[in-house]
Amino acid sequence: MDIQDTYKTILKPSEETLFKEKNSKFFGYAFPVKTEDDVKEHLEAIKKQHHSARHWCYAYQLGTKDIKYRANDDGEPNNSAGMPIYGQIQSFDVTNVLIIVVRYFGGVKLGVGGLIGSYRTSAQLSLEASKIVERTINIEYLIVYDYKNMNKVMRVIKEKNINVVNQKLELRCELTISVRKKDAEAIFNSFSIIYEVEIKEL
Repeated sequence: MDIQDTYKTILKPSEETLFKEKNSKFFGYAFPVKTEDDVKEHLEAIKKQHHSARHWCYAYQLGTKDIKYRANDDGEPNNSAGMPIYGQIQSFDVTNVLIIVVRYFGGVKLGVGGLIGSYRTSAQLSLEASKIVERTINIEYLIVYDYKNMNKVMRVIKEKNINVVNQKLELRCELTISVRKKDAEAIFNSFSIIYEVEIKEL
């Protein structure tokens, strides 16, 4: 079975994009985010920057295994803004991403179809203006052992070229390692067969 252990996200905030439709202006922004607090921070900053705008619509997706997403129309007709923005996150197949589209009303009503098209295009432009990167999904393990077993543990680390995230050497030694999801089971087994060495997923 092929384990999916990569995901796509954006490297850094996009350049501001501008889409115009019948005098309405749509400013689009894409941000890399890891938590809902990140989302709040970016939203507050954009609302300050565009304090005279009428609508700050957005959508985000977080996570690689347990996906969390939200789409917000911010006063626009139901599903005319947030979902078209979220649709672009899905069509670009990215996660840990927030897209905000700020609308300045230009005096001409666009209708629901016009709004859907404008928010979708604005979200698309902001993702096209972003650098999309592929990242690996990693699993962290904690390995606990006595000093006398240090060589055995280190031999596996070296042989398999494992990334050590943290090391604590006190009465007992503790190592935190990070491994790609597709290698995780094999690496877990390499350590679990060593006598007097404990390994557990964090």
